[in-house]
Amino acid sequence: MLQYDLVVVGSGPAGRRGAIQAAKLGKKVLVIEQGKRVGGVSVHTGTIPSKTLRETALNLSGWRERGFYGRSYRVKEEISADDLRRRLLITLNHEVEVLEHQFARNRVQHIRGKASFIDASTLQVVKEDGEITQVTAASVLLAVGTKPFRPDYIPFDGKTVLDSDELLDIQELPRSMVVIGAGVIGIEYATIFSALDTAVTVLDPKATMLDFIDKEIVEDFTYQLRDRNMKLLLGQKADKVETLDNGKVELTLDSGRRLTTDMVLFAAGRMGATDALNLPAIGLEADSRGRLKVNPETFQTSVANVYAAGDVVGFPSLASTSMEQGRIAARVAIGAVAKEPPKYFPYGIYAVPEISTCGLTEEEMKERGIPYECGIARFRETSRGHIMGLDTGLLKLIFSLKTRRLLGVHIVGEGATELVHIGQAVLNLKGTVEYFVENTFNYPTLAEAYKIAGLDAWNRMGDIKSEL
Repeated sequence: MLQYDLVVVGSGPAGRRGAIQAAKLGKKVLVIEQGKRVGGVSVHTGTIPSKTLRETALNLSGWRERGFYGRSYRVKEEISADDLRRRLLITLNHEVEVLEHQFARNRVQHIRGKASFIDASTLQVVKEDGEITQVTAASVLLAVGTKPFRPDYIPFDGKTVLDSDELLDIQELPRSMVVIGAGVIGIEYATIFSALDTAVTVLDPKATMLDFIDKEIVEDFTYQLRDRNMKLLLGQKADKVETLDNGKVELTLDSGRRLTTDMVLFAAGRMGATDALNLPAIGLEADSRGRLKVNPETFQTSVANVYAAGDVVGFPSLASTSMEQGRIAARVAIGAVAKEPPKYFPYGIYAVPEISTCGLTEEEMKERGIPYECGIARFRETSRGHIMGLDTGLLKLIFSLKTRRLLGVHIVGEGATELVHIGQAVLNLKGTVEYFVENTFNYPTLAEAYKIAGLDAWNRMGDIKSEL
C-alpha cells in the first residue's frame, strides 16, 4: 500500500495549491484527479473556459470598439461556435501543460481515478480500466469542487437545454437564449452571449440579483444590461420547461407568461462533488448541496486529519480564494505555521461589463452604523476612457468619516477586475482618503478614476489640516 504525508483529492485551484505547498515543505504528496486531465473544474469547465469565452466574444464581436464605430460594428461578420472553441482549446492545453510542469518540478505525484474513503487514513482509487489501488495518508485534503445543480423538472438534453458545463460544447450559437439563474455564473454567460448579439432573457425567482454587491453598482450594471435590450425577469419562476417538435424550447412561468427560445441555460446553483467519496465511512456528512463544513481558519473538518478547501466548502467559491484556502489547509495539515490571510479579498464577476468589489458595501456601512462618505468617478471623466471610447463605467470608494480610512472599493466597467487591486492594497494597509488625493497616477489611465473618486469624497469630508 502506498503511503503519503498528504493525499489531495481534486486538482483544481485549492487542490493544486495545497499539494504544491506541502511538496515545497518536503512532504510526500499525491493528487488524485478523476478527470481526463489535471486542472479540475476551474481549468476545464469553469473559471478559465468562461473567461476565455468572454475574451474571444469581445474580440471577435468588436464589442470594445462599438463606442467609436456604432453598435453594428463587428470584427468578424459571422461568428461560429467553432471560433469560440478554437481559442478555448489552445488556452486549456496551455493551462494543463503549466500545471503538469508544476507538479513535476515539485515532485507531486498524481494519478487518475475516483477516490473514496475506506477509513480516515485510507482511500481507495478506482482507475478508468477498473484497477483498484489503495493509498494511506497522514492527512487528506478534499478539494473536489462542485458540479452543476440539475433538478428533475428541467429536461436537460445537452443541445437546447443545458447546464453551464455543457454550454462549452454547443455546436452553433443560438439566436435567442433564456438563462435560468441570476447568480454569478448565469449573469456572466448571459452577458457574454448578449455581446454576441444573442437575444438573452434572464429569469430568477428572486426579485433582486447579486445581493452581496453594493446596490449602486448593481443598479448601474442593470441599467447597462437593459440599455442593450437584455430582458431581466426577476421575481419570476419557470414552472415548466419543455422542448418542442420544431427544436425550440418553451417555458411556462408562474406568472402565466410563456417564453419560446432556441436555448435554455440552467445556471441556478452548483452542488459539492462529494457523493462518490463515501463520507459515511469516516463519519463525515455533507449538507443538502453536497458542501462540507470546516473551521474557517484551518479548513479542518470534524474529522481531525481530513481537511476541505475550495468551492466544496461554499462561499465565496472563487478560484483566487480557493487557492489560499488550499495553501492554508495544507500547511495546517502537515504541522506548518499558517498565517491568516488579509481580512478583505477582491470579488470579481467577469460579466460584460465586469464587476469587482473589495471591502464593505454602502449597505453594510449603514447596518454597522459607521459614519461614512462616498466618492464616485465615472470612466468617461478620464482621458483614458475617452481614448477607449467608454461611455459607461463607475468606480465607488467608501471612507470612514471618523478615521478617513478606505473601507470599500466597488467597480463596474471595463477592466474592473484589474483595477480593484489598487483599492484592495490601500484597504488592507489601512490607507486613508489622503492617499488618493496626494498620490500621482499614470496619465492617461483608468486608474486615474481613483484620484477623481478620492477628490470627490475629500471635497465633502474636508481637509484634515483644517480640523486640527
